[in-house]
Amino acid sequence: MPIKIEHLSHVYQPGSPFQSDALQDIDFTIEDGELLALIGHTGSGKSTLAQHLNGLLTPTSGRVLVDGEDINQKGANRRALRQRVGLLFQYAEYQLFEETVYKDIAFGPKNQGLTGDELDARVREAFARVHLPEDALQKSPFDLSGGQMRRVALAGVIAMHPRVLVLDEPIAGLDPRGRDELTEIINELHQDGVTMVIISHNMDDVARIATRAAVLHKGRLAMLGTPREIFSRGDELAAMGLDVPQTVQLCQALRAGGMDVPDCLTNEELCDAICRALGKEAAIHA
Repeated sequence: MPIKIEHLSHVYQPGSPFQSDALQDIDFTIEDGELLALIGHTGSGKSTLAQHLNGLLTPTSGRVLVDGEDINQKGANRRALRQRVGLLFQYAEYQLFEETVYKDIAFGPKNQGLTGDELDARVREAFARVHLPEDALQKSPFDLSGGQMRRVALAGVIAMHPRVLVLDEPIAGLDPRGRDELTEIINELHQDGVTMVIISHNMDDVARIATRAAVLHKGRLAMLGTPREIFSRGDELAAMGLDVPQTVQLCQALRAGGMDVPDCLTNEELCDAICRALGKEAAIHA
């Protein structure tokens, strides 16, 4: 189910002294099965773009097509769209409200019309996907840790069986363990065929999990490509106030010190590159 964004622009408070051009002529396609990272400085338009993907915002101009259908045309079924394209807001744990984890996860599928055994199976399936302790299902979500609460919120979206998941800063504010656990869940969902769109400020996570990245700058699409292609343009990213992953920074420092290593996106790549470089140096001096 590709999502095609055609010349999308969005203006907040048009015609007023507070007019803000949040998005300007965004044009690209989110392909089936990819994990696309939306990156950019604060205020670049990432969250505004994310909210267009399931019809929470209406474009000032341009179109968003899901399965070839303009989601903002007259008569479009927004409810059905939001079952296909699930959106998890930043700090989603603040949206929890039910008495138990079970009821919170059940809220979405119940609104889809599921009842009885079918509803129960959907809740338990989604709960299992987010790797929470079994006894958490009947607990209050507010008795859980912040990272666990966020996973409950994610389970509530997963329970509606969306074909696309849009996650706004899903690991922001979590401790290292919570970040690793949620990143593992995101990877598993992607490997199972769910198309993912993730907003992130963390370049290390983008390098580690994204198949493609879109860089927004002042409401415009500045770059689009694989993480390796994007992070090879470090000077341009720096001009936008963005960093490259720590592994790339370390490779640059090693090259400055005379070691022949390419830019690496993961720790595994970095270790291999250093071993190869040291092996070459040992052979030269042998």
